Amino acid sequence: MIIDFHTHIFPARVRENRESFFSKEPAFKILYTSPKSKLVSAETLINVMDESRVDKSVIFGFPWENDELSRMHNDYIIESVLKYPDRFIGFACFDPFNMKAGEETARCIEAGLKGAGELAFYQSGIDEESLQRLTPVMEICRGKDLPVLIHTNEPIGHKYPGKTPNTLIQIYNLIKQFPDNKIVLAHWGGAIFLYNLLKKEVKETLKNVYFDTAASPFLFDPEIYGYAKTLAGADKILFGSDFPLLKPERYFEEIKSAGFENEDVEKILGLNAETLLKL
Repeated sequence: MIIDFHTHIFPARVRENRESFFSKEPAFKILYTSPKSKLVSAETLINVMDESRVDKSVIFGFPWENDELSRMHNDYIIESVLKYPDRFIGFACFDPFNMKAGEETARCIEAGLKGAGELAFYQSGIDEESLQRLTPVMEICRGKDLPVLIHTNEPIGHKYPGKTPNTLIQIYNLIKQFPDNKIVLAHWGGAIFLYNLLKKEVKETLKNVYFDTAASPFLFDPEIYGYAKTLAGADKILFGSDFPLLKPERYFEEIKSAGFENEDVEKILGLNAETLLKL
């Protein structure tokens, strides 16, 4: 089974009139001002999954600041899961700074979603206040033993839309703040797993952390797969395409070129996700 752990879909209201959301949602404007930044429906994703032989996808929306928009988008995720129960696993998405984030998490889990994400701090980075605001969400997901997927990125290098001001220390502090949560760090977690080379503390701290491959062909050389296997373990890597940013085939090519044993390829493409999601 192939499971894509990181995909975004949008309801028609957003797809057909994205400009109307720019004025009050600065993060959305940053990521989707360009017409090259695609907004796709559940049906478009299903078609690409069929073309790429992807069996299931984890779907989520966007971390809207406005709680009405978050609820509307999460309703679309819930409806899509109900419509395609054998193909989609839904996560609840919202701005963690929203005062109703915990309430929305509980509502979405009650409706059948299997985690929270992709949660992002596009403007603040993951500072101390961000951790405080995130706490109700993490407590609910820990109690239900459900994963939380957090947007992270490398703190140096070239700038691009959606690159947040997070630091490796902030990412590490987030993990330490919630040691019993199952956390998925998007975009390789800024490659924080490289610090598993340290003899003390880090390996234990990262024990419940997974890393998805979203946007990897744009961010890292293919060698990142080999380093991640050596330092994080093949059982901690989750294939995520970030579709519609990239199609799954681009990742399949890179994973194939990494020279993994079939057992490790199967883990990355699906088995790890099956275990984490208890499928």
